[in-house]
Order: sequence, then C-alpha cells, then structure tokens
Amino acid sequence: MKFTNGFWLMKKEITPLYAVEYAGHEMRGRELTVYAVGKHIEGRGDCLNVGMLTVRLYSPAKQIIHVTVSHFEGGCARRLYADAADLAPDIALHEDERQLVFQTGSLRAVICKEPNRWEIAYYDGDRFLTRTGYRNMACMSNRENGKRYMVEQLSLSPGEYVYGLGERFTPFVKNGQSVEIWNEDGGTASEQTYKNVPFYLTNRGYGVLVDSMGDVAFEIASEKVEQVQFSMEGERIGYYLIAGGTPKGTLERYTGLAGRPALPPAWSFGLWLTTSFTTNYDEETTGSFIQGMADRGIPLHVFHFDCYWMQAYHWCDFLWDPQTFPDPRGMLRRYKERGLKLCVWINPYIAQRSRLFAEGKEAGYLVKKEDGSLWQTDLWQPGMALVDFTNPDAAAWYRGKLKSLLDMGVDCFKTDFGERIPVRGIRWHDGSDAEDMHNYYTYLYNRTVFELLEQERGPGEAVVFARSAVAGGQRFPVHWGGDCSATYASMAETLRGGLSLACCGFGFWSHDISGFEQTATADIYKRWCQFGLLSSHSRLHGSSSYRVPWLFDEEACVVLKEMVELKCRLMPYLYRLAVEAHEKGLPVLRPMFMEFPEDRSCLPLDMQYMLGDSLLVAPVFEESGEAEYYLPAGSWCNLLTGETLTGPGWQKGKFDYHTMPLLATPDTILPIGACSAQPEYDYTEGVTLLLTEFADGACARTFIPDTKGRKAMYAEAVRNGGTITVTVTGGGRWSCRMAGKAAARIEQEDERAVVYL
Repeated sequence: MKFTNGFWLMKKEITPLYAVEYAGHEMRGRELTVYAVGKHIEGRGDCLNVGMLTVRLYSPAKQIIHVTVSHFEGGCARRLYADAADLAPDIALHEDERQLVFQTGSLRAVICKEPNRWEIAYYDGDRFLTRTGYRNMACMSNRENGKRYMVEQLSLSPGEYVYGLGERFTPFVKNGQSVEIWNEDGGTASEQTYKNVPFYLTNRGYGVLVDSMGDVAFEIASEKVEQVQFSMEGERIGYYLIAGGTPKGTLERYTGLAGRPALPPAWSFGLWLTTSFTTNYDEETTGSFIQGMADRGIPLHVFHFDCYWMQAYHWCDFLWDPQTFPDPRGMLRRYKERGLKLCVWINPYIAQRSRLFAEGKEAGYLVKKEDGSLWQTDLWQPGMALVDFTNPDAAAWYRGKLKSLLDMGVDCFKTDFGERIPVRGIRWHDGSDAEDMHNYYTYLYNRTVFELLEQERGPGEAVVFARSAVAGGQRFPVHWGGDCSATYASMAETLRGGLSLACCGFGFWSHDISGFEQTATADIYKRWCQFGLLSSHSRLHGSSSYRVPWLFDEEACVVLKEMVELKCRLMPYLYRLAVEAHEKGLPVLRPMFMEFPEDRSCLPLDMQYMLGDSLLVAPVFEESGEAEYYLPAGSWCNLLTGETLTGPGWQKGKFDYHTMPLLATPDTILPIGACSAQPEYDYTEGVTLLLTEFADGACARTFIPDTKGRKAMYAEAVRNGGTITVTVTGGGRWSCRMAGKAAARIEQEDERAVVYL
C-alpha cells in the first residue's frame, strides 16, 4: 500500500503522524518502551495537541528483537503470529545522553535520543544491518474512508537483495515489487499465491517477520527505493528482526521462533502417481496405471486418488463413490499388497448435498454469518459451507471423519484448497477477526489433519500434500506449488515459487510434474521429470489428462525410470537433508545465495538451485537441450556425465534427456545408497561414499541417518598431499570411490580407507 506522492508529498487523502523525536522511555522487566512524539518539542506548550507513537522492544530469543509500534491502544486485539516461541534470553540496556541500546546476544537496537532526530538502527556486533528513521515509522490516517494504517520502513543498503514473502512466482529478487500477504487461489502465473508469509530474508544476514496473520502490504524498494515498507490497517504493527549472520543462520533462528518442519516418513520421498483431476477413472483404470508402471520397471511408491473418488456434488462427504468403487476397502488392500502407500484428496468445504452438511449445521460446526445463518457459496461446490476450525469440537468432528479413512487403509491426505475464506459479515466460533482468519484458516486446517496423522500413524509417519499455507505452516509438510501450466515458462515460475518458499523456512516442497493445466509435450514431460525427481517430493499430477509416461512416448518411461532410481540411490543423502530441515529449519531445496552468500553472482540466480549443501541442479528449460548455469569456485563433478568443471564462471552445455547439469560440490562426501527401487531401506548397508575433488588440507564430514531420522553412520574425509583419508564410525557396510576420475588405488579396512590420488 502506498501513501506518498513521490518523495516530498503525501497522497491528497492521507494525513501522516511520523515518529519525529524521542520523548522518554521505560524499562519494565524484559520490555523497553520508548515514546516517539510527532513533532519537535521546544517548550512545554509544544506537548499539547500532538500525536505520539509507542514503541516497545522485547527479545523472545537470542539474536531476535520484537518491535511493536502503536498509536491508539484502546482498540480490539488482532491475531498475532501463531505459536511463536519465547526462549527468555538475557537482554541488556545501555544508556547515555545520546542514545539507548537494547541488546540480545550481539544484536543491538540503537535508539537515538537527540532532539528532532528519530532513529532506531540495528547492528549485529559492529556490523550495520538496517534502520528506521526520518519519515519511516508512522500512523497514516485516510480522511476519505476514516481508516488508519500503521507503517514501518526499514532501510536497504546498496547491493542488498530481498527474498521470500511466501511462495511467489514473480521475480525471485523482490526488490521493486509490491506484495500483498493475502492467500488466493490464483495459479502460478500471477502475483497471487497460495502461500503468503510476511517474512523476508536479505543477503545481509538478517530477516524480518511481521507478526500479524492479517493482510500485510509490502513495498519492497518500490514506494521508496531505499526502503522495505510494510503496513496494515489498524493502530498497531509489530515485527521480529532476526540476525543470523548468514542466510542459513537467519533461517535457523527464524524457524526456532516460528516452528520447524516435522520429519516426513522416508517412503514419502518416492514417486507419487495420481489419477489426475479427471472424472473417468475406476479401479480398472487406476490398476492399469499401477500395472503399467510395474511392466516398465518404473518404481512407484504412493498412489493418490484425486477429487472424484467421491461422488460429484458431494465434496466432501468422505464416502467412496459406490458406483465407481464398489469395494474400496478391498481395493486399498490389494494396492497395499503391492507395496504402495495410499493418499486421498480432501478439502475443508462441505457441499450442501454432502451427508455432512446437515450434521455440521445442526452441531454448529460450520462457519456462520453475523446474523447466525450459515455462510454458503456456489463457487466450487453447490451450496458449500466451511468447517469452522476455531471450534475445537468441529475440528474433532472433522478428524473423526478422516479417521474412518485411515482405518480403511488410507495413509495420508492431500489437503487441497483453504484459500477461499470469506471476510465480510463472518462470525467465527472463537470470535476471531475475520480478516485475520482469511490467511490463518489454512494453518488450523492443516494442523487438524496433520495432528490426526501423527496420532494415528505415529511421529515420523505423518505427511500431507498441502497447497495453501501461512507463516508457521512449514510445521506440517509437505507443500506443493499449485496449478502450473505445461510450459517451460511455467516450469521456471514454479521453481521461483519453490525458491521463495524455501527462504521462509519451508523444508519440503513439490510440484505437479509436467504442469497441471493442459498437457505437456513429450519434451517438456521428460525435462520436468528430471526437475521433479530432484525435488524433495515428486508427484505426477495433472488436470484433464493422465500423467503416466507411456502416454507421452516410450523414452519418457526410460527417463522417469532412471530419475526415480537415481533419487532412491540418493536417499542416504536426501534423508540427511530431511533430518537437518527438521532439526535446524534448513530447506532441502535451497537458492544458490543461501549456500554461497559471499559469491555475488549467486544472489539473483533463480533457474538453478542447490539440493541441500552438496548437489547443484540446473533444470533444462529449452527444447534444444541447451542449458546455461553458473558454478561457484572450485572443481565440480557432473554425476550423470562424469565431467569435471571448474568455477567460478558460467557454463554452457547441451544435454540429452538422460543427462542434465547435476553437479556435486567440491570437497564433498556424497553417500550413494545401494537400493534403486525403494526410498525406504537401510541407508548404511552397502553405501558408497562418493568423494569429489578435494583441495589439499580440505576436510568434509557427514552423517547417514536411519529411516527414523537417527544418526546411524558418520564419515569424515581429509586430504593431506596426495592422499584422502576416510574414517567411518557407527557401523554399516560401506566403500568409497572418487567422482569423475579414478583414484590410483584405494586401501580400505573396517573403519578407515586411504585414497591415493
């Protein structure tokens, strides 16, 4: 939201109350309150007829400062950020004639006390991060509609880039963009998005989380090119400033505050195949898909039934369509006997024709309007209503309906939708603000389903496939990218969305391989299979046509088989990344700048990514098979071609459908598993420790987990002159080899190997 007319003037309807100068402070317990008056005070008479902003600083955790700015404090409270941690750190306050310093760890907020000069500057040690100062912090009054808006602006330094703000499909670097934190079902080709998170990360080693679940408007170097502005309606705004030193360090602190992903089960990393969003499927159809994959030797691990497992107009009643699926329990048993996990589509909308509508209406489990009647719409399902998850009894009722499906043999749920939440004239069971609930609803929806799965299947076995999210939603993995199209441009925008979401602490992410809308060419299908199997989770799904590979061409079957088998062999590495996402909040898919923050060439890159810390992936986006990608410094080895390339610098290559830029980082131990058919197996049994080229003196360490996330094997490799010594502890059966080139020889004993170069 913009309030100014250029730098000097305000919009004609806006009256600003800016923080102009310090007017006193109080320290109560761990909270510092600072008063900022709206004009320069020279004498006592100036203290009359003037507005004031109240600024409170508090630290919920080391290296994090929570700042709130309020004007009038007599209004109704809004919903703040969900379930933020409070770790009660040590804080310090220092004061002299010129300034106040509020400190937690090495993070300092320096508040200027000088007359006619308002400023709060943030430092990590002696390193400047950002500041709010002249004509930044404000309450804006709109004379035309009578509304007030709270505004804060934080400075950007030259060369500072802003990332994140949810899963955004617009340019990856957010500088110059206006962003509205408002969940919408808008596909992947616009500025709307399903997953809005009021958190941004910069390459200067800090991040900012606005603490509201409501509608926050960001102007990122747009209204004022040297500022990030965020604003919202009301008399209060708050934000956490989080200093981590590096992008990964900041994410680790942010997710410590906001929540880290649960550890998904290892089986969920395999290949998911769905019925697609089609109406004409039954057990014969789905069975033909499963058998077709088996006939072609393509490993398949999860089968998903989309919308039409239920009768049309009955969504959601959670009953199998009896005409299409007369024996659902038997069908699920037969599929599980083939080693498959099973997923079914759900959403939180209850059609009027559903058996649950009257039941939910009678019990008061559906969202109501202010006059006490049910809110209903014909958008999506005729006469549909909405489950009110602010009512604990309604959440328990909904879980009970899903439990019957788990008892039948279903393993997980695709938690679709959750964005089309009404705001006008709505009364929630717990009295929540209607605008806040528009975004927050998806958090309650996915938490309800995820907690049921944890309760019934146990910790480490719960997984959903969710489309919508808000801050904190990363706790309930996995999320997928929504409705993309079957084009290279849409494949690229999908990747941008995943990279932006990764900057907000979402550890696990997927997308519809080959696009949801339309049907891809065989060329795009094969290239998207490469990209999709090098994501944390991999799903074949579409709209009006099936996505089995033989409908594209026979080579697509070969490509898909190769990529699924590669992913299964990479599981000792990928599941280590999953454990780190769970324990530290670091995403599996990472933007280049996150791993290489000192390499300025990496800052804008959005057509390649790091799969964890050891693999660089550059999907091919051209029908010609050409790819151009950037390598940071060092010697890199392509796992698929064996070619060794040296960075820093740009590389060009042409790749057939069986190769692509997939490069292991220098000085790396990459564990390659012995199983190519399943994602869930003993990762330490027969594992190969693949060593990339080590610089002299370089040392690398890694661990290999078991399928429950426990650290089962540790490996260390150190180069000294012409040898690399590898030490392994923790058991298991292993061997080692060099990537890209043969070693002169390798001598291996029980827990030690020496590689002669």
